Amino acid sequence: MALTLCAATHVLPAWCKEDPAAGAKLYATNCVACHGVDRAGMPGAFPALTDIGKRLQPAQIKEKISKGGGLMPPFSQLSQQEIDDLASFLAK
Repeated sequence: MALTLCAATHVLPAWCKEDPAAGAKLYATNCVACHGVDRAGMPGAFPALTDIGKRLQPAQIKEKISKGGGLMPPFSQLSQQEIDDLASFLAK
């Protein structure tokens, strides 16, 4: 029920947890075109996201998603919950 309430509101309460499964769906929609299904990227153009959780802290991953950088555009259309979910998927 908490998940239903969490997803049904526009202002998400602090008790909403990161959802890697939702993050996987967001990755498929927003990231696959550049970083690939296997997150291997394209050398010289799009960095690999494999083991990104070992190279960046969660806050750094979230900042990169929201602000972009290099060839990557900012994903300002994503809510904070979606950014958290995507970052948790990438970090695992």
